[in-house]
Amino acid sequence: MSGLVDIHCHGAVGSEFGGPGSRDAAAHHAQAGVGTLVASLVSAPAPALEEQVRALVPLVADGTLAGIHLEGPFLAESRRGAHDPRALAAPDPALVDRLAEVAALAGAPDALVQLTFAPELPGADALVRALVEHGIRPSVGHTAADAATTARALADIADLQGAPALVTHLFNGMPPLHHRAGGPVAAALAAAARGEAIVELIADGVHVAPEVVRMVFETVGPDAVALVSDAMAATGLGDGRYPLGSLEVVVEGGTARTTDTGSIAGSTSTLADCVRWAVEVAGVPADDARTAATTTPARALGLTR
Repeated sequence: MSGLVDIHCHGAVGSEFGGPGSRDAAAHHAQAGVGTLVASLVSAPAPALEEQVRALVPLVADGTLAGIHLEGPFLAESRRGAHDPRALAAPDPALVDRLAEVAALAGAPDALVQLTFAPELPGADALVRALVEHGIRPSVGHTAADAATTARALADIADLQGAPALVTHLFNGMPPLHHRAGGPVAAALAAAARGEAIVELIADGVHVAPEVVRMVFETVGPDAVALVSDAMAATGLGDGRYPLGSLEVVVEGGTARTTDTGSIAGSTSTLADCVRWAVEVAGVPADDARTAATTTPARALGLTR
């Protein structure tokens, strides 16, 4: 398997993206079949994000990475998952401006390609406009928003950027679907079915049940699904204790959880692992899984392959 496109990946072989082992982490995913890789950064204070972006720009400039994904810090505290609550912040277009400037000064003005945010937070509308102006794809995630707020945000994003909006790891980091309160999941699936959104899925056997993965594919089709690894530093190593931003994560039986709250903290799978699981366990047709791991994620961020 080669030429996969992973647009949500935090690291591997003991290293997080943004740190000194970033090239080693990227090399591990490349060896596992990823031809186009976006490095994801967890929520952190502004100075730390600036430092991490500056560290990753050379990898974007030389083609090792296709870009940088900021997963936060504009996330809902109640749905933060494995993000440090002390690092969360209200939407701040000025921070986006500053990080874009850091990337430009370091030699890669288009390095920032995606940012995950919660649309219910005050200032989210202004944030979306700032992101689109910089050519950064807004992605709805780690949110407690209701269905109406989510639907409005996805429609606005699609209209502003002239391309489908993105939803960060559907089902994870958001309220579960309920028949009397559909929440972000219902809104995201409806938008994806209309062609207004592309939903990420982590098909690692931990984050989402196989019947749910299959249901999403059969409901919205592979052109609206982007399989992602959400791989963290333990990928390629095994059980043990690892960092994820400022938090500690323990991996047992291949499942990563934070030591403070027990929240799932990314995966220990490569994207190739996820594709195999989607096909062999979830029953997704091989061609559909391949589309969701190549063409669709590339289109979701406007990446050339």
